[in-house]
Order: sequence, then structure tokens, then C-alpha cells
Amino acid sequence: MGWFYNLVWQNSVAHTIFLLGIVIAAGVFLGKIKIGGISLGVTWVLFVGLILSHFGMTIEPHLLHFIKEFGLILFVYSIGLQVGPGFFSSFKKDGLRLNGLAAGIVLLGVTVAIAFFYLTDYPISTIVGILSGAITNTPGLGAAQEAYHQIHGQTDPTIALGYAAAYPLGVVGIIMGTILIRYLFRIKMDKEKERVEAENTQNSNFALFSVRIKNPAIFGQTVQFATSLLDENFVISRVKKQDTATVLSKSDTVLEENDCVFVATEASQRTKVLAFLGKEIQMDWYKEETNLISRRILVTKEAVNGKTLGSLQLRKSYGINITRINRAGVDFLATPSLSLQIGDRVMVVGPEDAVKNVENVLGNSLKRLDHPNLTPIFIGIALGVALGSIPFTIPGIPQAVKLGLAGGLLIVSILIGRFGPKFHLNTYTTMSANLMLREVGITLFLASVGLSSGEHFVETVFTTDGLIWVGMGLCITMVPLLIIGSIARGILKMNYFEIMGLLAGSTTDPPALAYANQASNNDLPAVAYSTVYPVTMFLRVLTAQLLILIFA
Repeated sequence: MGWFYNLVWQNSVAHTIFLLGIVIAAGVFLGKIKIGGISLGVTWVLFVGLILSHFGMTIEPHLLHFIKEFGLILFVYSIGLQVGPGFFSSFKKDGLRLNGLAAGIVLLGVTVAIAFFYLTDYPISTIVGILSGAITNTPGLGAAQEAYHQIHGQTDPTIALGYAAAYPLGVVGIIMGTILIRYLFRIKMDKEKERVEAENTQNSNFALFSVRIKNPAIFGQTVQFATSLLDENFVISRVKKQDTATVLSKSDTVLEENDCVFVATEASQRTKVLAFLGKEIQMDWYKEETNLISRRILVTKEAVNGKTLGSLQLRKSYGINITRINRAGVDFLATPSLSLQIGDRVMVVGPEDAVKNVENVLGNSLKRLDHPNLTPIFIGIALGVALGSIPFTIPGIPQAVKLGLAGGLLIVSILIGRFGPKFHLNTYTTMSANLMLREVGITLFLASVGLSSGEHFVETVFTTDGLIWVGMGLCITMVPLLIIGSIARGILKMNYFEIMGLLAGSTTDPPALAYANQASNNDLPAVAYSTVYPVTMFLRVLTAQLLILIFA
């Protein structure tokens, strides 16, 4: 049995892979166990690593450090690619209000953490570990460890220990915060659902409707002239003349009184467009005798990635109309200035032969999307590492500061995810591929953190100090949520389901989102969560580093 002893206890490649496999497999399995409908999820990997490390099972420190950093790279970069396309749009309209509230939760949590730093004798590294665990933010933990290593050349194990102590009640505390808001303001779930239904009826992202032309100003004018008269963007897709078949709308199609047209526009512009054109009518265009078909075509060819609809001249070349583009579940009006991205779904209307020709131009190949695009990923990783390594000075901080791996990669991945298509970089990854990359990265990171920090886990956490850490973490979790949640409901009168998503997203906590989705039975919490998640993740990573760099 000497071989088995060497496999478990002696440093080697086989020992490293074996131990990582055991830690990750056991942690993922335990993460599926729910108590009261709540699970710690993948964080169990950290606890399994801590336990095995406590009993002397660990990996050579330099190798463990590399695995930890590489896991963090994969995790942070995949998050940035996912949130990048919606990062800047999240600052618009209602997103600005949501992100302002989320930023308030982040800053209040940091304020409470700084208060504990001055009120206690614990070092800032321990406080930041507790802060990261209290708001269940693993990238913040990684950023704090990296910043500490940048200053001192070694890692402080109390960062991970503080995280581990605060994390369990952090998960529970976030859900408790949403429940307390509900009871504090006596919110009735049935009434909230009725309010959501009423708001959804009034507000839709996209509007499709039929109109009978009644505006004398556009009688005898072309479609191109009519659309140029109004500042609002809208698309006339089909036209039905009196006693004639339905025809595809073209730029030179002449509009006459009582013509019936099919219009696509943004929901907020619907009233203006309708008043400009004429009178709304009810009409089933699919039952009209016509040779036109409508089909969603998937953009999969790299040749059109980043090109605008106007530059492709599809209407002029093939005699078709494009009414809207669906990107990540959101419909966009098909304006000439809109740039296409790999993975977009384009609604095309026209004769069947012409639609097939457009398919050849855009791709429409699911198989092509399944092929991984590795070049942009590794280009982004290289650029992120380079950006994170650049030192810069901040007034009041005695030494040069670096964004580090977490900060640099997050910024670059967000920028590439948002602007990559403009430079013809195919940054598209399927949701399953992105999730796989992310999960591999986070499990490697958590396993490495656990295996490197477990030597003093029991004697530190299960003591008076450990209990104090748990209490501090619960305060950091609850105080910001209750304050901002009360402002959102009491002053801003926000819908409770939206508040649930806000609180879950501002703490980047998937279990809280799962609870909100289950309680609401609609997608409003998920929309709010995804709106604030990018900005929150960025702020969590940045503030964790700044706390270490300023106070360490």
C-alpha cells in the first residue's frame, strides 16, 4: 500500500491532481444538499479543502498558488464576458436607479467593515475576508488575497478563514434581509403580482401593431420619406393596398390613404408613431394571401460580426425586411446603425427564396456556435494580466497600486465582451460553455484557498474570535440590505420583486436569487439581479483591493 500512501501524502503531479479531484468532487456533491431550501453551493469546495488541509493533506505552496491564481483568472474572465454586453446599458433609465441603490449597498458594507476595523484589534486583511464572506463574493476574496500578496509577498490565512466564518450566515442573512423588508412594510405577495401584471401591460420593451394610414402629410409619399419625418425610430415591415395582396415594404414603396401597414417600434415610441401614421387596426397578417414568410435567422458568420445592418444592405440586395434583433433575450429595433453580433437572432421578412439567401449571408448554423473561439479568450486574458500588472499612484496611498489579476481581467473582459464585435472579434460563447469555464475556475480557486488555509481553521473559527467574526459578518450583511431595502420600498415605492433581485444582485448571491425567483414566480427579480450584477461585481473586486492597499 506504499503507492497509496505516496499518492495521498507525497508531493507529486499525481498527488496534486488526486487531491484536487477529491476536494472538488466532494465539495460539489455536498453543495447539492439543501437545508430549508438553502444550499451553500460550490462554496462547499472551500470547506472540504479546509478540512483536508487541517489533517495535513495539502499541495506544494508554489504550485498551489499557481492553481489558485489560474482558477481566479478563468472565473473572473468568464464573468466579465457574460456581463460585458449589458454592462454599459445597465446605466440607462431604470438601470441607473437600480445601480445607484446597489452601489449604496456596497459602500455601506465597506463602511461597516471599516468601522469594525477601528473598533476592534483585527487587521484589515481579516476584516476584508469577513466582508467578502458576508456578501458571498468570492472574486472579492481573490482580489484581497492578491493585493495582500502584492504588498507583503505572502498570503494572510485569516483572509480565507474570515471568509469561511462569515459565508454560511451571509447566505442565510441575505435571504433574511429580503424577508424582513417584506414584513417591515407589510407587503402582500398577491398584490405585488397584480401590480407587476398591470405594469407589464403598460410597459413592453417592443411593440408590433397594425395601422391604417390616415395622415394626409404622407399620402403619395414613399416609406423612406415617411420614416424620415418622425424623430422616433420605427420600421414598416409589410404593406397591404386596397384589394391587393400584401407586399414587402421597400424604401420606395408609396403609401396611400387607407393602406394597411405592419409596424415595429420601441414600446415607448408606440403612441407617437401611431398618432403620426393614422389609426390602429386589428389584422392577422399571417392569414393574408401572400408569398412572404417571417423567420428568425441566427448570426453565426464571423464576416458579419460587428457590421451594421445598413452596411450589409440586405434589403436592397435581397428584397427583404428586418424588423428586430433579439440579443440575449432582449429585442432591439432593426435600425441601420445597429451592429450585429455573433449569436444575434434576426427577424427577417420576405419571399422564401430571398430569406434563404439571407440565411447564407448571416450563417444560421447552430453547429458553428458550438465551436469554441479560443483566440479572443486568451488575447483577453493576456491583456487583462498586462493591465493588472501596471502600477499607478493614488493620492494618500504611499506605494504604487496595481489592479491585479482580478481587477485587470474583469475590466478587459467587460470591454471585450461589449466592444469586441466592433473590432470583428468573435467573443460569443454559449451559456453552457461560459458556465463550464466559470465553474472550473471557481472550484480550482476555492479548493486551492481551502488547502492552503486549513492548518489553523478549527482553532481559529471555533473559538471566541471565530464567533465574533460570525457576528461581524452578519452585521455587514444585514445593515446595508435593510437600509437600502427600506429606501427602495418606503421612499422610491419600488416593486418588492424588483427589490428582491436588487438585494440578491448587490451581494452577487445566487441562492438569494433562487429564493426570489421561487417566491415571485416571475422574472422581475432576475432582471433586477442581472442589471446590478456587473457594476456590483466590479465594485466588490475594486473595494476589496483598496481596503487592503489603504489600511494594510
